[in-house]
Amino acid sequence: MAKKQFKAESKRLLEMMINSIYTHREVFLRELISNASDAIDKIYYKALTDDTLNFDKESYFIKVIPNKETRTLKIIDSGIGMTKEELENNLGTIAKSGSLAFKKETELKDGYDIIGQFGVGFYAAFMVADVVTVSSKALGSEEAYRWESNGADGYTIDPTEKDSVGTEIVLKIKENTEDENYDEFLEEYRLKSIIKKYSDFIRYPIKMDVSSSRPKEGSENEFEDYVEEQIINSMVPIWRKNRSELTDADYENFYAEKRYGFDKPIKHIHISVDGAIRYNAILYIPEKTPFDFYSKEFEKGLELYSNGVLIMDKCADLLPDHFSFVKGMVDSEDLSLNISREMLQHDRQLKLISKNINKKIKSELQNLLKNEREKYEEFYQSFGRQLKYGVYSEFGANKEALQDLIMFYSSKERKLVSLDEYVSRMPESQKYIYYASGESIDRIDKLPQAEFVTENGFEILYFTEDIDEFAIKMLMTYKEKEFKSISSGDLGIEGEENKDDSESDEKENKEIFDYMKDILAGKVKDVRVSKRLKSHPVCLATEGDISIEMEKILAAMPDNQNIKADKVLEINKNHEVFQSLKEAFENDKEKLDLYTKLLYNQALLIEGLPIQDPVEFTNDICKIMV
Repeated sequence: MAKKQFKAESKRLLEMMINSIYTHREVFLRELISNASDAIDKIYYKALTDDTLNFDKESYFIKVIPNKETRTLKIIDSGIGMTKEELENNLGTIAKSGSLAFKKETELKDGYDIIGQFGVGFYAAFMVADVVTVSSKALGSEEAYRWESNGADGYTIDPTEKDSVGTEIVLKIKENTEDENYDEFLEEYRLKSIIKKYSDFIRYPIKMDVSSSRPKEGSENEFEDYVEEQIINSMVPIWRKNRSELTDADYENFYAEKRYGFDKPIKHIHISVDGAIRYNAILYIPEKTPFDFYSKEFEKGLELYSNGVLIMDKCADLLPDHFSFVKGMVDSEDLSLNISREMLQHDRQLKLISKNINKKIKSELQNLLKNEREKYEEFYQSFGRQLKYGVYSEFGANKEALQDLIMFYSSKERKLVSLDEYVSRMPESQKYIYYASGESIDRIDKLPQAEFVTENGFEILYFTEDIDEFAIKMLMTYKEKEFKSISSGDLGIEGEENKDDSESDEKENKEIFDYMKDILAGKVKDVRVSKRLKSHPVCLATEGDISIEMEKILAAMPDNQNIKADKVLEINKNHEVFQSLKEAFENDKEKLDLYTKLLYNQALLIEGLPIQDPVEFTNDICKIMV
């Protein structure tokens, strides 16, 4: 028969679909298998209304047959087949879908749905094939026809011989080029991998003749090759089973099979929703962070299926950043897909699923914190930082949703505690939630500023991660209690009597402190008597929004803008050192200069800050020794 031109579209349109619509060439197999599944579904739907048809699911299949010698790949199905007119209309008209027309004419039941709706997926075959041949015999027809095309130049339709109802597609795989390896689509292992990735949960068996070897009969050392037919796909997805028939081991096996991680998940969440939008999901909270979790290379997202067919490896829109550690999948029949079935239309269905998943994850984490504390703390050691980033990011948009999930080490409990636990045991006299920032628990334990707070019986939360103080600054308050650094100017602990004493001390020692402030000009905002020091001689306090720890973190960033905390040097008037300062002020100003610089550098070292001139510092120590 003479070659016909494609009816509806130009050569340019077909070239665009072949070269632009699909991100990965391997998806051609997903599209052809999905079409084959549709063809079997159509028989099922007809059987619902036609008593002469007996639909026995066991007798329907899809088969994939590679042949390296002829360089062909066959996809065979036992579905409804196509008449000559249907071949003409469905394959001769680009972007017309027989599945979509069938869907409109048929009332779908029993949870079945037609996968292919756009009529474009078939043409993905031309991404890997020079020639595509389709032989088909329609249900109820005695005749079979063959459709053949080498791409945009057109197609032919001729009568052919075919014994059984169904469709056989033969792809003449392209030769390799410098840039593309088409041989992979003739390799058994690669085809199995693609089927498992995209079409593992197609409801009909996908078969392949797989080569293997076995010991020869009567011999232990000699082997013979043989071919056996294997079913490649799982067919029944775990998420469509009842939770009651699944065990923890089933969920853990699925986690391992899907390679969500090499650890053992701490928690699994099985969701089945049948409402305004229908979807199923299985989510996992991992035990350990992936090696690249806190790097730019990490990609968040859940696997997204449409009616059992993988659409996206990682759908980032389903998870907020603060829950990016969650692994798993979502399957829905109600998604609005674009023509390539690779990307989603950003519509209300997707947003609704995402919103529901977000709520469910938070609820499960709260239950874990309340009922399985050890597991939650194990999870928090791995992913607590991400929750705190969530409090800080997006200008605090998610802070109220996450504030009950974050934890910090407690000076009193000597373990991680939640903000709710801290506030619940605050004495009535305590005005603030006190915290201390440092590189480690051990270093914070030794901070001079902590003495006064702990001696008054107040608990301190230890901030040891770079994000902690930034997150709390964004949170500002928790249950109407303001956060207060133990290094801040006013701790809200001093009584009126002590306040009067402090004012008296300031006036009495104003001259010496003004002198010391001049020596440290540009380094500290003020020098004053400390209200917090007990046994230590000196410490640094801060005023304003930037703390010393925040200064250190900002200084370590690539775009360091030299942001500094407003530091105050506090002196313990009850320490012996203060008497030496007063004597030097009266008798030896040069010695007071030396003492002032030493005390300032000592305070820097306590805070873990670098000394600006280490050589001068060591020389100053030598002067004291001499």
